[in-house]
Amino acid sequence: MTILIPTPLRPFAAGQDAVESDAATIAGALEHLTGAYPDLRKHLFTGDGRLRSVGKRYLNVEDVRYRPAKEGTPVTANDTLSIIPSIAGGLPRGQMRLRHGL
Repeated sequence: MTILIPTPLRPFAAGQDAVESDAATIAGALEHLTGAYPDLRKHLFTGDGRLRSVGKRYLNVEDVRYRPAKEGTPVTANDTLSIIPSIAGGLPRGQMRLRHGL
């Protein structure tokens, strides 16, 4: 399967935009990815080894959170796993008030 690496995480994956994995499940593919690029682990997993809840993972076009087996979902060589990081932004509070005339 192909794991797509988002731009913000590429520096932690030697600049790679995609990595191939022959894992049997989504969890196995993520373990393979973080085994090959250990610096990615802290961005995808908590200190106790659970997947971080921030960000999303899509198997092909389906959000993994809504699949019955979640990360235990079997994968094939033709599948694509996309990692979508959470990105926060916006105006600071003071600027927000000025913008809205408050």
